[in-house]
Amino acid sequence: MAFAPIVIVLAAAALLLVLAAAYPAQRATLVGAAEITAAIAGLLALIALHRQIRLRQATQRVLQRAEEHAGTLAESAMDPIIAIDEAQRIVMFNAAAEETFGWTREQMIGKPLDALLPERFRAPHHEHIARFATTGTTSRRMGGHAVLTGLRAGGEEFPIEASISKHREGDELRLTVILRDVSDRIRAIEELRQSKEELQQFGAAAQETRELEKGRIARELHDELGQSLTMLRMDVAWCKANLRDDGAGVAAKLERMETMLKGTVAATRRIASDLRPLMLDDLGLVPALEWLVQNMTQRTGIPCDFSIDDPALQLPPAHSTAVFRIVQEALTNIAKHAGATHAAVVVRQDDGTVRVAIRDDGVGFAAEDPRKPASFGLLGLRERATLLRGTATIRSAPGAGTTIEIELPLPGQSTP
Repeated sequence: MAFAPIVIVLAAAALLLVLAAAYPAQRATLVGAAEITAAIAGLLALIALHRQIRLRQATQRVLQRAEEHAGTLAESAMDPIIAIDEAQRIVMFNAAAEETFGWTREQMIGKPLDALLPERFRAPHHEHIARFATTGTTSRRMGGHAVLTGLRAGGEEFPIEASISKHREGDELRLTVILRDVSDRIRAIEELRQSKEELQQFGAAAQETRELEKGRIARELHDELGQSLTMLRMDVAWCKANLRDDGAGVAAKLERMETMLKGTVAATRRIASDLRPLMLDDLGLVPALEWLVQNMTQRTGIPCDFSIDDPALQLPPAHSTAVFRIVQEALTNIAKHAGATHAAVVVRQDDGTVRVAIRDDGVGFAAEDPRKPASFGLLGLRERATLLRGTATIRSAPGAGTTIEIELPLPGQSTP
């Protein structure tokens, strides 16, 4: 469009020359006018060329300022920024890259990018960048969501995240890599993982210690206090049998004492059983679970079924205790809160995992509702499972009953 007036002027000059040939009498005048018109066209062409030169110079100045600004931004960036050419040789190495990798800019310019990577990663990384250079994508995160590995000047490896982009400078392709040293974040994650693992180990040890202490107290109650009360009861019975006087008052007193002793013996056995069922240690898990289910039915009148795929099931002590306590707590919740007419306990073992399910047909509850104050029963179930690297799933709905499913991986196994 800039040359349109020049074309028009040249066309006018050509028309004047044609008219000069057609009218010889006015030839000198028309030829002079054509020459003047051609001169004007030349002047316009010079003006247009001058404008183009000035526009190009202005554009170059803008580009130069933009490049300088980009260079300043790259140099002041807190993250390492490295630019490479199509041969994957470094053409830009900012100050943050110098600080992160321990190399100076002068040492790295012209060096292959592979020098910043451990040797075992160089070949696949080189192929990755080569594929990126030939695709239509202009930028992407390298390694997806994975953490890559960089190599410092002293040979130390460290974790990094990287994103790569590409652009052209004239005919040359440039690839720009922005890196981030995530050593602190990875270290924090590892410390958090280790802390969580230590807390789990501590919790499991504390739980085991509590169970051992409960077992000791339960056995003392059963063996010492229970036996003493039983002997005292026998002495009272003997006194009753050998009372020769007509001591109606004494006999009545002894009768009340015997009744109280019977109740005390029963309470002692119940307290000892609640602390630590001795049959769990003496007879094993399966008889202890059968006793729990039978006791549930006897105390509440709620029919409760028990099913196990291996009647000879043997578990490590910690797992046996956890399964027993979980079933005990679940059945207690059913008796107190469920309003159920039927319950069931199912125990299975497969793929190195013990699976326990406790179901009832009671009133249920909304699982998303907040926990009631001072109500820790279900929370305790989850905690017991977590301490053994297991899971506890609780499904319930108003009017639809409740199902509690526990999965405990056995030692040497992992949760499926």
